[in-house]
Amino acid sequence: MSGARIPRFAFWLLVAAAISAPANGTQAETPNNVVTVAPAVVEAGSPELIRVAEPGARDVVGEWLGRKLEFFRGRDGQAWYALAGVDVEAATGPSTLRISAHTAANAPLDLSLTVEIHPAHYRTTALTVAPKFVKPGPDELKRIKAEQDLKERVFAASAAEPLWSGDFSAPVVAAPTDSFGTRRTFNGEVNSIHKGMDFRAATGTVVRAGNSGVVVLARPLYYEGNCVVIDHGLGLFTISMHLSRIDVRAGQHVRLGQRIGLSGATGRVTGPHLHWTVRWEGAYLDPAKLLRMDLSEVR
Repeated sequence: MSGARIPRFAFWLLVAAAISAPANGTQAETPNNVVTVAPAVVEAGSPELIRVAEPGARDVVGEWLGRKLEFFRGRDGQAWYALAGVDVEAATGPSTLRISAHTAANAPLDLSLTVEIHPAHYRTTALTVAPKFVKPGPDELKRIKAEQDLKERVFAASAAEPLWSGDFSAPVVAAPTDSFGTRRTFNGEVNSIHKGMDFRAATGTVVRAGNSGVVVLARPLYYEGNCVVIDHGLGLFTISMHLSRIDVRAGQHVRLGQRIGLSGATGRVTGPHLHWTVRWEGAYLDPAKLLRMDLSEVR
């Protein structure tokens, strides 16, 4: 009604609503102090620890960049965690981290938030290897296809709980390189992205498990050479390549720091070194960043 005065209490309700309403008219996002992502600056190739501070939640589920998030209760029982990450080849820009939970009374909670993915600046380099690793023959192509099928089966299954405990450790005592994410050209023809971290390890250097888990593959492969894959649970794997010797077998449980083999120069290499890869749900993550993460209070 024209000229009617609004009661004072109603006026302040309208003001509060105007302040809290988003400018575009969409529903306001859930406050994000409940969900934290570390490191806070998310780059392509970053491993990320997602923490949900809902101690009374009955369950927490999520999805990010097309990959399922598997949450588990932390050591103190006050928060839920997922160790996840962004693939080295992921598109940059805003992404939606979808998280939902249920309270003890089965009430649903939407804890989703927008996460900006920043570009990581990786180098380019050219390498020379044996011609057979650039132009494999018919027999080699058959072997490569069979091994690809084997690796797909290995990575398709992972323990339903985290097998790791505490911080991850470097697999060798040797100088690391910043080779992760480097765009490489082999013999001027084949282009690829280096999806692991190289250590300048002389042949015969002891290689150890970066954390506890189960060996799911221990055998020679065409490109990887002598290779050991450890499942750390919930889709997280570490892979050690180019070994001169393998000292574990598939199905064996290993602990942090346990010897798994010796470094070498098998497979597609330019010289002796250890190539160490971190893979989560098909995404390849920067091992150096995983080694810097503080996971001591998580489990």
